[in-house]
Amino acid sequence: MAAKPEYRDRPAVQVAVLDALVDRNEEGMTVLELRAAVDADIDAIEEALSTLKADSLITVESDDRVRVYPADRVVPNPETDGGPPNTGVIDALRRRLGL
Repeated sequence: MAAKPEYRDRPAVQVAVLDALVDRNEEGMTVLELRAAVDADIDAIEEALSTLKADSLITVESDDRVRVYPADRVVPNPETDGGPPNTGVIDALRRRLGL
């Protein structure tokens, strides 16, 4: 699942982090899990997390381990947001080409 469209105009690493977190919305992710899911170096992920936290788009909880969760407003609701995003070939090409 992808983050809501209004949060997809951010730098690629931030969008990748948000998408990974939305996919694991309920259980959250550790920084190491994010590193495995996002194709970026740890410094870029750390910078993205810092910016996303400053913009209140993620929450960080620490019990035994530090876990990162997406803010509720970032997670799409299939009932109110019109279902899953278009995933057709044309839509995939548009996303790839940045159109």
